[in-house]
Amino acid sequence: MNTQVRTALVSTAGHCKVACGFCFRADRAHGFLDTETYARTLSRLKEAGVEGVCLSGGEPTHHPRLRQLVRLAHQFGMSVSMVTSARTVAEVTTLSQTAHLLANVTVSADSQGAMLLGRTTRTAASGIDTLRAVSTDSKILHVTCWDLSDGECEELVGLVSEAKVEIQFSPVVLDERALRREGKSVQDYLVQQHLDADLLDRHFNLSGRYRAYLNELRDLQLPPAEGERWSCRSATAYVSADGRIRRCPYGQASVSVNAPRAAIRYFLTAPAQDRVTPDCAAICRPSAASDERSASCAAQA
Repeated sequence: MNTQVRTALVSTAGHCKVACGFCFRADRAHGFLDTETYARTLSRLKEAGVEGVCLSGGEPTHHPRLRQLVRLAHQFGMSVSMVTSARTVAEVTTLSQTAHLLANVTVSADSQGAMLLGRTTRTAASGIDTLRAVSTDSKILHVTCWDLSDGECEELVGLVSEAKVEIQFSPVVLDERALRREGKSVQDYLVQQHLDADLLDRHFNLSGRYRAYLNELRDLQLPPAEGERWSCRSATAYVSADGRIRRCPYGQASVSVNAPRAAIRYFLTAPAQDRVTPDCAAICRPSAASDERSASCAAQA
């Protein structure tokens, strides 16, 4: 089955100082996406029917020409959003100077358990402080969750209500190696995911879609003989900082933005050959039972 690519997740930088222990970014190289490569990418994406881009990273506020990246996308008639972990004065200042040009800004945060697991300091409160400092119509706090408590959920409710921002949730996604390092079984991990979902549902009235997503993650954690591995049907392409376009951040197949126009268009319009994995499911949140796709770039930062 073919799914029309409508949006693109763009890695503006291969490096990131946050270095979450549960990070699943596809790119880990140093360096920034150069503007010439980016402009060519936008041109080719536009020709293939892409309508918007999400600037991610690494950390997009570290890009020396961030404002230019946003304006270039507008020149091609594309909407622009951003996902960031901006917390320092320099990062928040850069973000605030660009935010009014963005359709939405998503700031990544971690629950207390996720911070302990991933060795991060991205608190929800500091994420709210970042969102307060920016001017854009749509502000989203994205919280990666692990081992939640009632008290923590109550605090989150208060934070987002007072700041009048949207909130999104994602469970921590751990591979087998990470599970072994934490001394946990797949079953322990899946149970914790659903315990956290129960708490979130109590305080935030989760949609059935989130539960369905957890069930899909469960299926993907099972051995291939038991868990179905369905084909990628994401409507979001991925652009790495070195100028390679993939249908999936973790896919083996890619095409250079310097390839002939016809080759790029074919790559973006032909059925994707990639199979869904837990890592890419955390970004695109695919549904085996539905053709609808929602690529949440918030999961990247």
